Formats: sequence, C-alpha cells, structure tokens
Amino acid sequence: MLVPHPRNSRVYIAPFFFFFIFHTFFTGSILCAEVSLSSIEIFKTHEWLKVTPTVYFLCKGENKTVFPDVKKAHVFYDFNGQESWQPLTNFSSKKCKRCGFYEEDSIKSDDVFDEWEFCPSDFTASNAEYIRFKEKEFNATFLCSECLSIPGVGVVIAYKFWQKKRREQDQARFLKLFEDGDDIEDELGLGTVI
Repeated sequence: MLVPHPRNSRVYIAPFFFFFIFHTFFTGSILCAEVSLSSIEIFKTHEWLKVTPTVYFLCKGENKTVFPDVKKAHVFYDFNGQESWQPLTNFSSKKCKRCGFYEEDSIKSDDVFDEWEFCPSDFTASNAEYIRFKEKEFNATFLCSECLSIPGVGVVIAYKFWQKKRREQDQARFLKLFEDGDDIEDELGLGTVI
C-alpha cells in the first residue's frame, strides 16, 4: 500500500481542491445564459417598396427572431423580456457568436443593419446590460444576467492560489535538493571534483 509522505500530502490535495472549485462554481456558471432584447430603436429602413419593415435578429447557425412590433424608424421600442419571441439567443459557453440585426428585402438579399461578434463578456455593466449602437442604423440594449458569472471569478482566484502553492512547493523541493546534495556527492565520490 502506497502511503504519501506527510510533507507531500499537500501535492495530492491541491489538484482535488482545484477540481472541486472548478466543478462547483464554473460548470454551472454559464451553461445556459439567456439573452433578451430590452429595447431597440431603428434610425432608418432599407426597404424602398414596403412601408413597414420586417426587422429581425440572427446569430449564425440559429433561427432568426423577427420583431413583430418594430415597424417604424425613430420609435423607441421597450420590451419586458416576456414576449413570445424572447429570448433572442443563449450562450452555452464563453465563446462569441456572429450575430446581427437585419431587414428582410423583397427584391434582393436582406439588408444588414449591423453584424458583430456577440460575446458573454460584452455584459460587463453591473445591471447585466450590453448596449449596441450603430450610427445612422440602430440603438439596442440587451440583457443577460447569467453572463455576469461571479463564480467564474472565484475559479480564477482559486486557480491563482493553487499556482502560488505549487510554486512554493517546487521551490521548497529545489532547496531541499541542494541540502541533500552533499550526501549524494559523497556517495558518488565526487567530493572535491566539482
């Protein structure tokens, strides 16, 4: 039976501590962060033939979300997050998505208000908001309370603590190597050679 030396027992505990912190906090911190649209105002429409535009939001590889209420330019539309088309999208990881606002076009391809890399890290405000503004196109406010994953910060702190302890242990082992070095030289008969 292998029994760890008491001095090295911390080496065995550190990875388990890190795994526990990671599993407890990080895995649940951003598994399904829903993004909703809080408000939008479009500044112009791109369709010449149609009076009322069909504005929608789309992330690459997902279904588009049409905003049935958004019909006119220079009107501020405020949403409560309970609309049937909400949420707009969700983040299942910290990866970014290519998303945008578009307007359906009856003749050619759909018009683009704006496309950008939409990331959970965009939601840095304390109220979990992200404001996207494109001059002469639109102003939109998104909400994602799960994107502000405070436990993720705890994981970083735990990891940094683990790294520090690991460095201290490595330094102690290195110094111990030099303390025991005289005995090894004597055993090999290298006393005055080095």
